[in-house]
Amino acid sequence: MSKLSTKDILTIDTNLESLDRRKVLGGIGGLALASSIPFNVNAQQRTKVVLSEAIHIALYTPVYTALKKGLFIKHGLDVDLSTAGGIALPVPVLLSGRGQFACTGTGMSVNATLEGGKMKCVAKIAGGISLFAIAKPGTKINSLNDFKGKRIATLRFPSNTISTPTYIMRMIGGFDPKDAGITFIELPPGAQATAVKDGRADVAIAFDWDATIGVEQFGLENVFSFANILGPIAFTSIFCTESYVQSNGPTVQAFCNALAESMKLLHTDPNMFAEISAQEFPQVPKDVIKIGSANFMKAPYVVPRNPIITKVDWDAIMKHEAGAGTLKQTLDYSQMVDNTFAIKAAKDFGLTN
Repeated sequence: MSKLSTKDILTIDTNLESLDRRKVLGGIGGLALASSIPFNVNAQQRTKVVLSEAIHIALYTPVYTALKKGLFIKHGLDVDLSTAGGIALPVPVLLSGRGQFACTGTGMSVNATLEGGKMKCVAKIAGGISLFAIAKPGTKINSLNDFKGKRIATLRFPSNTISTPTYIMRMIGGFDPKDAGITFIELPPGAQATAVKDGRADVAIAFDWDATIGVEQFGLENVFSFANILGPIAFTSIFCTESYVQSNGPTVQAFCNALAESMKLLHTDPNMFAEISAQEFPQVPKDVIKIGSANFMKAPYVVPRNPIITKVDWDAIMKHEAGAGTLKQTLDYSQMVDNTFAIKAAKDFGLTN
């Protein structure tokens, strides 16, 4: 197993400070939900775990639903959510023992395993990608070829705002972005729409909520969706160290049970995604929440109907990550995925499809 660098340790310490702030905020918000939370297990009996998420993003709404609706508590867990601040950063949190579950891009579990920190993926959080291209009115993007020669505002690599378009252009469009004269302009979160508005970029590629904010507040248009191109894919997963899964089966099962119940709730209550998002992202305008939530629930596969990672899901993300250049090499489904817990959870909650 590779040693943690000083930078990794500092990152973890910073994340824990953020965690403490989230505990306070979560406690205040939790008072309003107290009457609806089924306290089947008292506080002394609950197992405490830390879930390290890459960034705070609407794509992780099944996790936020389980937290806000008290489903982790119902299943005997006391879950603290910590935002790591980058797609690879949950890995050192797990390797240091300061966290037990990671929520981030599935490929990060493979990179960690290749470097000696063996991981197991136990649940799917996002089975597709709610990713859009936004541009000034009149910009025509009818196919992948129309991106050629464009300046495209994105988040910083290895963000999927770069890796997914790169993969799709190479594998489906049949061209390399660099050879096609495409320039990716890597910017901090929230700056993509501004870059298009002031002319530094021709197009921005963004997740919701940023895509809808670009439309509603910057006068841009949604000119292309990447959601329909990929098909089912294990885009975001929950993973743990292999040793943790082997030694803490009941805790992993409880975690997957809460996720399964959360996914069922999201697909049976048409208002649930917007309700949870309004609580989790209070800085986002209500009209953006309404439109963006509808986008998420309409996009195929994005919000899974159960937490099971299928072989189709796995093979798709391995092909995606390898094509995008974010993996040193791919690893097999049988080595990296333990579906035992997700399958049982899906069966228990009637989530077979």
